[in-house]
Amino acid sequence: MTTLDNRGLQPPQPMIRTLDKLEELEFEELEPGEQLSIINDRRPMFLFQELDEQGIRYECEPYEDGGFIITIYK
Repeated sequence: MTTLDNRGLQPPQPMIRTLDKLEELEFEELEPGEQLSIINDRRPMFLFQELDEQGIRYECEPYEDGGFIITIYK
């Protein structure tokens, strides 16, 4: 699992970093079960829309510091 900490960044930087990381990881070529976790200060609604359009599964849960942890699954 890879973790990307986007806390402290202003929009749209968390989304840009996340999409860049997915591209860097060549998400389509990851093995089933591999995942990317991102930590954000706020719920990334525009990212969710992008992931939905690409058919990528994810979960979003509250994080211990008041932010959110989003797990993106292959």
